[in-house]
Amino acid sequence: MFVSLYFADNIQAQNQKPIVKTTSGDISGVNDEGILTFKGIPYAKAERFMPPQLPDAWEGVRECTEFGPVAKQIVAWIPDSTMDENKLFSVNVWTKGLADGKKRPVMFWMHGGGFHVGSSNDPMTYGKAMAKKGDIVFVSVNHRLNILGFLDLSACGEKYAQSANVGMLDIVKALEWVKANIEKFGGNPADVTIVGESGGGGKVGTLMCMPSAKGLFHKAIIQSGTLINVMTKEKSQELALSVLENLGLKPNEAEKLNSIPYADLVKAGNDAIMKLSGPRKPGAPTMFGFTPSVDNSVLLQQPFSPGFSDISKDIPILMGTTLNELMNTAYAEKGLTLAQAKERLAKEYGDKTDKYIELFAKAYPNYTPQDLLSIDNVFRPNTIKTADARSIKGNAPVYVYFLAWKSAVDDSSKGSFHGLDISLAFNTVDLRPDWTGNTEDAWKLSDKMSSAWLNFAKTGNPNVEGKLPLWPAYTAENGATMYFENECKIVNNHDRELMNFIRPMN
Repeated sequence: MFVSLYFADNIQAQNQKPIVKTTSGDISGVNDEGILTFKGIPYAKAERFMPPQLPDAWEGVRECTEFGPVAKQIVAWIPDSTMDENKLFSVNVWTKGLADGKKRPVMFWMHGGGFHVGSSNDPMTYGKAMAKKGDIVFVSVNHRLNILGFLDLSACGEKYAQSANVGMLDIVKALEWVKANIEKFGGNPADVTIVGESGGGGKVGTLMCMPSAKGLFHKAIIQSGTLINVMTKEKSQELALSVLENLGLKPNEAEKLNSIPYADLVKAGNDAIMKLSGPRKPGAPTMFGFTPSVDNSVLLQQPFSPGFSDISKDIPILMGTTLNELMNTAYAEKGLTLAQAKERLAKEYGDKTDKYIELFAKAYPNYTPQDLLSIDNVFRPNTIKTADARSIKGNAPVYVYFLAWKSAVDDSSKGSFHGLDISLAFNTVDLRPDWTGNTEDAWKLSDKMSSAWLNFAKTGNPNVEGKLPLWPAYTAENGATMYFENECKIVNNHDRELMNFIRPMN
């Protein structure tokens, strides 16, 4: 039977296929169990190392039912056949309704992977679950990464003035697309929450320091993203000139980079990083290389150092970390004794080992010997410092969370690892059971966390009556932190002394 559903003058669904008129042309999506889904929508185009431009317009209806290509990168888990440096500029949208008079809050997701790898085509962050549960519009984005997104050729001429940050300018262009188009997807362009985990959290913080992004978002969620980017203009220019040298090019020959194969660019880039900085040590609290750099124009300052630019002082923030993050945990060692743990700890803390254990016991009274060897010592200290600074200098509330719940997979040997909060916060436990375990406890916690994320996106406040304890705004004095476990609770500066002992925060 032929069905024609009219949502607005220029939007319709034929045979249950939703069609939307965007600023570049008409697109069609799919109706996925009541959630209208559009994938691979072009938001920009760009030449190598150049700022993004509006995409070419098209005639007819463009089918947007499959994820688009992702950024060029070299990783084992993403097939090269799915990458395309010219066609990666796309967003994905999930919504319950199209231009139906509702002004739904928008959640705009940026994937992790540092600024180096990753994609938004990940089951954990499919927007269907959140759009369905919270009646919001969920958007995810792909953008340029690594050497193609952050090679600072500004020393080679004015043409390349913004080349150091084009990967972030892609995201700004996608936010501009949201502003221009999201109302037709039932969303409110004046109510956008940017959210990301790990490198995605770093992207959230970076946007908060970019004048071109001001006004394009209104709330921010940072999940395990507080590594400090140390790239300055001087460092990034030096790195780019070293890349050119490795390729046998002079600064006035930068144009020749356009024809060099990606793999050759990557090798030249990796060699340049090794020459100038050496390898990054696992667990280091800083990052360098092909990442955004401060130029006082596109990027005013690096985030988390310790706060953000004043241009974002009115943005409410929800931020937090997991118990173990990227640590090599000891949870698989079931017979580990306290004496054995102390022996290992002494290699790092020497005669201060007992002090470490004393502070650990104060922060985590029910600790195990395995916990002593597994606690995150990078993201949590930086998050405390950032939250302190923001609560003092910002005009909007900061809410802090801490995920202590350990994955049920492999008898909890995985711990509360880096990224575990993603599928919990986005209600996608069933899509990554290898991470959380598809258990009743996982779903109960996911309901609490996703409800808090949704409430924050809707109101700037994550409180969920009947599901969580009262969640106060954070201050440096109260250290108020939502402690996510099977039984959630508010803790106040529970681990400040421990973190300051591990990594002095002053």
